[in-house]
Amino acid sequence: MPKYRYGLLKLDNELEFVEMPATHMYQLTALNRRLHKEIEKLTAGNIPKLPHMIAECDDLDVIDNACPVTNGLSYINSLEQSFASIQEKAYPLVSLLTEIRALQAQLEQWYEDEEG
Repeated sequence: MPKYRYGLLKLDNELEFVEMPATHMYQLTALNRRLHKEIEKLTAGNIPKLPHMIAECDDLDVIDNACPVTNGLSYINSLEQSFASIQEKAYPLVSLLTEIRALQAQLEQWYEDEEG
């Protein structure tokens, strides 16, 4: 099994690859789908724009640096900050943040184990 998998995210006309541990990519894909399903229910004015996961792959050779490759933990940290800043009153945002933070904690542990 490959050590990493790559998710291709698309926001408007921008593409971005997220490098995830292969064992956790399915969680990122599921989280992305869940957030898209629930984001429409949020009523706050500062809802972040969320890219769509459009593909996953095992190997990646970036030829043109127009598509950045983002570390999975960095991506999740940024996602958590974006959702933590939402001033939502009509929808229980806690459940979405809990899912983001659960994956965040798993990735932190994974990277710690890899470095140690």
